Amino acid sequence: MPANPSILVVDDDTDLRVLVCDFLRRYGLDPRPAADGAAMRAAIAAQRPALVVLDLMLPGEDGLALLGELRRRDELPVILLTARREPADRVLGLELGADDYLTKPFEPRELVARIHTVLRRAGSAPAGVDEAVHFDGWRLETESRRLTAPDGTLVALSNAEFRLLSTFLRRPQRIFTREQLADLARDRNAGGEPALDRSIDLLVSRLRRKLADDPRDPRLIRSVRGEGYVFSAPTARAPVARRA
Repeated sequence: MPANPSILVVDDDTDLRVLVCDFLRRYGLDPRPAADGAAMRAAIAAQRPALVVLDLMLPGEDGLALLGELRRRDELPVILLTARREPADRVLGLELGADDYLTKPFEPRELVARIHTVLRRAGSAPAGVDEAVHFDGWRLETESRRLTAPDGTLVALSNAEFRLLSTFLRRPQRIFTREQLADLARDRNAGGEPALDRSIDLLVSRLRRKLADDPRDPRLIRSVRGEGYVFSAPTARAPVARRA
């Protein structure tokens, strides 16, 4: 993780934007403000940030549309800010690929804690120990996070999808409850609400789509009635040679 990670704060509320940037700066982060989607794109083009804090309620293009755009072209970590308290909004944000969310009004120190948690997850693989995990014709490289389909196509994973797949691959044939998977989707030490059961189901659904795993008859991630999910394919591991 860089000494002063760059954080792009996208919010149309000028007072809140200034407050958040000032607070992040006090905690050793390097915040950059943006008021809307156009400013967000310009800021990313000028210098790719380590993480984006993205408000849902923006004029013109809303936060969900911008999140979808980001996920189609990049795997930047994203934390959503929302004034809505309906679970459906949070679930939709997680389904589109957000790494975390925070409901307004929020305690700035909690935002800092969540930023550090997401950044740790995004850079958690130790350098020099990359290995490939093979399963059902697929290949996941654990350090570079490269997921390769059986036909050789590279498949992009969000941070949450990568964490979920890595968890399943570490313990194939083990049944994980939704509560256990929720602990993996959110660091409870950061405080706030636990992840919703429904959001875990949607995250599993997203990962199944990425793996072309038919939800009506899944080969890889099976549902266990009344218990949770199990990764049923055998796995094999091998070191990955460093690329020049």
